[in-house]
Amino acid sequence: MNQSRVKAVTLAAMCFALFMVNLDDTVMNVALPQIQISLNSGVSGLQWILNAYTLIAASLVLPSGTLGDIYGRKRVFLTGLIIFTLASLVCGLAPSLSVLIAGRTLQGIGAAALVPSSLSILADAFPEPKEKAKAIGIWSAVSGIALVAGPVLGGLVVDTLGWQSVFFLNLPLGAIAFWVTLRVVRESKNPNKQHLDVPGLLLSVIFLASLTYALTESNTGLWQSPLLVLLLIVAGLSFLAFLLVESRSSHPMLPLNLFQNPTFSVVNVVLALLFFTLFSLLFIFSLFLQQVQGYSAAAAGLRFLPMNAAFVIASVCSGWFATRFGWRFAITTGLILASIATFSFIRISPDTEYGAIIWSLVLSGFGCGLTLAPLTAAGISAVPAAKVGIASAVLNGSNRLGSILGVAIQGTILTQKLASDLGRSLSAWGLPSNLQDRLIADVLHGGFQVPSQLPLNISTPALHQAISNAFVSGLHATVLLASVALLGGAFLILVFVQPTFNQVTKNSPVYIKHKK
Repeated sequence: MNQSRVKAVTLAAMCFALFMVNLDDTVMNVALPQIQISLNSGVSGLQWILNAYTLIAASLVLPSGTLGDIYGRKRVFLTGLIIFTLASLVCGLAPSLSVLIAGRTLQGIGAAALVPSSLSILADAFPEPKEKAKAIGIWSAVSGIALVAGPVLGGLVVDTLGWQSVFFLNLPLGAIAFWVTLRVVRESKNPNKQHLDVPGLLLSVIFLASLTYALTESNTGLWQSPLLVLLLIVAGLSFLAFLLVESRSSHPMLPLNLFQNPTFSVVNVVLALLFFTLFSLLFIFSLFLQQVQGYSAAAAGLRFLPMNAAFVIASVCSGWFATRFGWRFAITTGLILASIATFSFIRISPDTEYGAIIWSLVLSGFGCGLTLAPLTAAGISAVPAAKVGIASAVLNGSNRLGSILGVAIQGTILTQKLASDLGRSLSAWGLPSNLQDRLIADVLHGGFQVPSQLPLNISTPALHQAISNAFVSGLHATVLLASVALLGGAFLILVFVQPTFNQVTKNSPVYIKHKK
């Protein structure tokens, strides 16, 4: 097989595996309302279904990058593929919420190996900067294709075959990806001797787990508990200890000298902000469309189609756009467009017609798609070739951290705002506080459905309207925060990132050190 064909098939194999992982992310959102009712889960349970996956993926993405550099990126990739596929089977057969969360944790282990390995394999297969940028653009576009296919395909299978079927989709996809990778993709690794940083790994897990638990469970009343303070102290201390260990380690899991390059540092922050917005909006709008506006899973999935199609189109065009107008211009333009579109959702009401928000969805998807590929390529190009594996892992870790914080923080804001506004409505009806608490708990735990037994002075339509209004009030708070996050990311890019990748790489302290 000639070199060009090897490159093409390698790109296809990496994109195929990425499609499987990202499909699972997007499919999950439309399946959540049915899972909530089937497994009797509260909102925090839904957050854990998402965050058990992203938490472990974020925790292990850095050591998986190091393992790829040491033992071979193809080997780590194939191992992750096996784990992810088998974990999907566990999730599909899960009889309870706890088993499902355990299966999602295993999926996170597989994803932690898959995504950074695929990116570092691409970086090795396409060493020339322009080729690399195009390959990463296609790789990023596949994320968008998964975004398009996920809600629609997931909605159809959830409505017809049940929520378990979204996990069974991964079984044939995993088998095909394994076969193609095994036969075609070449092995690559870092020739320099490296070691796994166990203390850094443990401290990073403690930091992410304690922070995520505090943020996720805060909507169950943890804000009033001393446990919150303890968890946040543990998170802060473990993070400081992690930085100390990494700065003194001869083989750090996270080489802090990578962050001497301002481009690499800012790219990671902005990636976290971008995924903070993307995942929180998918989570919240999936609930809004199904539980407030009453769409089926399939109908809700179809309504994400224009947004996701715009994401794909922008991802495909982003390489050309960035080459023509400059990388910094492409990234900031995308972030500002997405911020404006996200802010426009603040005018949504429970009865807002889909046609009134479709262009905001399209603009949001286009802006995010225009941003992601050049942002990722900027981060990869800011480090020397020998560090591309760990750099890929760091970038993916930032994605995951943003996803965790988005679902945890925005889910908590949504729940707190919903409970607060619904409580005011119930107080206006003169209900005692103990009855208010029971009704609010029933609503939050039952997928925002109206409880079967209501006080005589409250009609079912009136309570349903109060629930919908309270949910939308929470949605407004989340989109305001998300739009500010994107605008902040655009400001950081304008201030700290140079226009082109070549300028960034040549001026990088990491690059200079490597050349010496």
